[in-house]
Amino acid sequence: MPSNKRIAVWMSEKKLQKLNWQEFETVCINHGFELFKLNLNKSLVSQEPFCVLLHKLTDIIASANQGDIRAFNKIHEVEKYISRNPTLVVIDPLPNVRKLLDRCSSYSIIHSTDLYTYEVFTPNFCTLRSNDLDVLRQQLKIAKVTYPFICKPILGHGSRKAHEMSIIFNEKCLIDCRTPCVAQSFINHNAVLFKIFIVGEKHCFVERPSLKNFQACERETICFDSSDVSKADSKSRLSVLDPGDVTNEKVKPDEKILEIIADTLRKAFGMELLGVDVVIEKSTGKYAIIDVNAYPGKVY
Repeated sequence: MPSNKRIAVWMSEKKLQKLNWQEFETVCINHGFELFKLNLNKSLVSQEPFCVLLHKLTDIIASANQGDIRAFNKIHEVEKYISRNPTLVVIDPLPNVRKLLDRCSSYSIIHSTDLYTYEVFTPNFCTLRSNDLDVLRQQLKIAKVTYPFICKPILGHGSRKAHEMSIIFNEKCLIDCRTPCVAQSFINHNAVLFKIFIVGEKHCFVERPSLKNFQACERETICFDSSDVSKADSKSRLSVLDPGDVTNEKVKPDEKILEIIADTLRKAFGMELLGVDVVIEKSTGKYAIIDVNAYPGKVY
């Protein structure tokens, strides 16, 4: 095979362990490509030639943004190499990946699309940075964020802490908001989440457990890890519906709507590998996008 038909892959060891490398390598060979693991501790030039860079650099980008000098230098070297090699195919472009690191930014991008014409929406949200409770009340009011709301880290991914969230049920518990954070109105959805996996023009989806229905009330704040709640085999008590919400009706999404969501967001973010978390609002049947991720995990 031509020596320049090489795909450089970089991702964390944890991500690599989830990938069936042998199967992926076989698929690439069958299409005339050689696959190899890129070493960011070595000069990229010394590992040439390669025509594709497939990566999940979100962890390193996030660390660089938080002041990690080593991470900053690694990303700088990658960006410098990309700028010097304009024909290199990068999956996905780093500037586009950066947009997903900030939840508020990614929600704003979704909000700017025409998905609302299909009754698809992003729950009301705002970024909270102050520790002044009066300021927080005013921000929530202006953004029309209602109780209960989910308090999420601004950093969408690239850190375990990106999954550490809380449910704020009332104004009294505003003090529990760990600012800076993104506040997003909670949407009742009968504890069912749909994860869309997007790979170029193709996509698929799976059903996952999610948070049960909640109402604004005087209860204390609930803290949870979203990755634990929505695992395929999750047994979280937060996913057990209250007796009054239990139904025999199976939630079945409209696959056409999911296709429209996948196609629209792929274009809006300018990315080929995306994961989208969607719930169906219990009271209206509308589709709510609650998160978007770069290079999502495996389907099963």
